[in-house]
Amino acid sequence: MIDVKELYQKLDTYMGKQVTLQGWIRNIRKQKDFGFIDFSDGTYFKHIQLVYDNNLNIFPLINKLHVGCAITVTGRIQKSVGAGQDFELSIEDLKLEGDCPEDYPLQPKRHTREFLREIAYLRPRNNLFQAVFRIRSVAAQAIHTYFQEHNYVYVHTPLITTADCEGSDQMFKITSLNMQQMPMVDGHVDFSKDLFGKQAYITGSGQLHGETFAMAFKKIYTFGPTFRTENSNTKTHANEFWMIEPEIAFCDLNGLMDIEEDMLKYIVNYVLEKCPKEINFCDQYVENGLKEKLMQLTQSKFTRITHRDVIDILKQANVDFEFTPDYTEDIAKEHEKYITEYFNGPVFITDWPKDIKAWYMKVNEDGSTVAAVDLEVPGAGELMGGSQREDDYQTLLNRAKEFHVDIDAIDWFCNLRRYGGCYHSGFGMGFERLVIYLTGVENIRDVIPYPRTPKNCDF
Repeated sequence: MIDVKELYQKLDTYMGKQVTLQGWIRNIRKQKDFGFIDFSDGTYFKHIQLVYDNNLNIFPLINKLHVGCAITVTGRIQKSVGAGQDFELSIEDLKLEGDCPEDYPLQPKRHTREFLREIAYLRPRNNLFQAVFRIRSVAAQAIHTYFQEHNYVYVHTPLITTADCEGSDQMFKITSLNMQQMPMVDGHVDFSKDLFGKQAYITGSGQLHGETFAMAFKKIYTFGPTFRTENSNTKTHANEFWMIEPEIAFCDLNGLMDIEEDMLKYIVNYVLEKCPKEINFCDQYVENGLKEKLMQLTQSKFTRITHRDVIDILKQANVDFEFTPDYTEDIAKEHEKYITEYFNGPVFITDWPKDIKAWYMKVNEDGSTVAAVDLEVPGAGELMGGSQREDDYQTLLNRAKEFHVDIDAIDWFCNLRRYGGCYHSGFGMGFERLVIYLTGVENIRDVIPYPRTPKNCDF
């Protein structure tokens, strides 16, 4: 029993020999005296053609098979006389492992992505999603490989937390209390009766806990699911997604940008090397020019520019933007697109207005901006967001109070500044946004196996 991938990789070894494969029928073309089966076992993006004729005593059985059936097939590998493939398997024996009805919804034809979301439990069998989810898998491996090769420690930060990192209004609340009979004290829920004795959340970020490990291991990263309650139905937002969050001690903002650029180029190169067929497929059927875009990124020098200078460029642009650029505000998607096109490549935007950024970011000497950075990439917009963290204890407390953060709940985090603290930095990268960039697939719902978005929690 071998995998299709092994067969392709060691074709010279198997040519002319009998092999046994197990997988699924992707298509079957039946003729009066012979037929062809498009066969896949999921281990390789390319399929194998199986051929059979009426000399087989199981010919009637094979001709009754349908698209989607699971089979075990034994046959001999031989050179193909037909066009489209170099070799094929001539069937000698076949066993039906799992039948499939004629109304199987994933027939060999073009399906809309909207339809495929409705059958998300079947869409991994579709060519597009075979490419997308293999690229996703390889990209995940690339991330781990990069950080492990650079002496980072992988930290599993908690999914259940009492730390309010992103703002409690953006975090899911959890409880073991009876929702129909909540214990009350002075008109408020008595969380002392709850499982943890206090209000708890599903994490929106592993950053705060990650910083505690960075103060011991110097360089750490987290990579896991995070959750936000944003009621947003854009193509790039979801309520459950995966995040990569490195934290690095003795690292300033410039050092952080060096790491972000190096890591992204490594990941893109890794995927280009390991998934050439999937990238070529996406280049042909999803985003024309995808491969060139990715290869260009690996050779690019990322631009570094302040938020104020970006606003200057946008205000001087001869473009009628829907949203007016403002020195005190965030930039819109249309602004991100303009800036990456203006510099013809990825752009680091630094030194953001402190009032629109998080409370834990280091305040610059000007008192009005923070040492924050967003990475904008062509075609995908913001891909990473990070900052140098505030390392002064009192300044951090003051900032937390400004943002109405519960100091008691994060006193342990603040204490890092008292117990051998140092300047340090970190960033977060949404994994799905990376996969969007790598595949050209525009909607986050199509790069995560089972998307969780407002009014959508199926499967």
